[in-house]
Amino acid sequence: MQLRQALHAAVAQLEAAEIDEPRISAEVLVFQVINCDRAYLFAHPERELNAEEQLQYESLVSRRASGEPLQYVTGHQEFWKADFLVTPAVLIPRPETEHVIEAVLDLVHHHALGPRLKLVDVGTGSGAIAISLARELPQAEVHAVDLSPAALEIARTNAQRLAARVFFTQSDVLASIERDSSYDFVVSNPPYVGLNEADKVQEVVKHYEPHMAVFAGEEGLDVIRRLIPQAREALRPGGWLLMEIGYTQAESVMALLATWDDVHAVSDLAGIPRVIVARKPTSGCDHLE
Repeated sequence: MQLRQALHAAVAQLEAAEIDEPRISAEVLVFQVINCDRAYLFAHPERELNAEEQLQYESLVSRRASGEPLQYVTGHQEFWKADFLVTPAVLIPRPETEHVIEAVLDLVHHHALGPRLKLVDVGTGSGAIAISLARELPQAEVHAVDLSPAALEIARTNAQRLAARVFFTQSDVLASIERDSSYDFVVSNPPYVGLNEADKVQEVVKHYEPHMAVFAGEEGLDVIRRLIPQAREALRPGGWLLMEIGYTQAESVMALLATWDDVHAVSDLAGIPRVIVARKPTSGCDHLE
């Protein structure tokens, strides 16, 4: 079968399955099978797929047609200028989470911090946040924790592939980390979807992505409520906590940070509050929430 024929059949199959952007999925999966780019695809539409390539392509297309996310089918997702390996053991990194990276770098620049900073990423998943910060801040000491051993395995592999120096620890939030007031930053993309809004979550997320990385109690705040006091113990006076949040949670999360300093929200490109930033007080009574 020629490339053009295989691609046409794949697009038709994906359209019939009502998959979003079927042409893009069909092309990306072709790139995966024959290790080519779009220029090659259009320059050589008559290129014959051998039997093994055809079977592999049909298998990948069938997985995508079943609703499996394209990132899990290919095993890859771009995030912050790097290619990350992803599996169903980890949440797929999303562009919105890049606002966490931007917010950290803005604080480092604005406050002339570093270069020998100490950071910890809570619920690291694929390692996207921790590894991106380690690459941007090469002299920083970067730690990352996750409760899932399978997720940590993926994160360690990504760190090795991307030449990032990150120290990984299995931990339920920060329970297994020495919270010794030595960290400059605690960052996290925690699970923040409430069970009370599960019906609003995309079907692909509910069926394919790890529930422990998505849902956090009835209101989606269970992990955040635990993270805030633990982060306060871990941070040095004047250290920063940054958390990605759900689009309706800014007011609730900021209320939990009432005794912190400089609490504010960073909005995404749509103007939706996406990251909550808070600073541990530098003086006075430092009680836990």
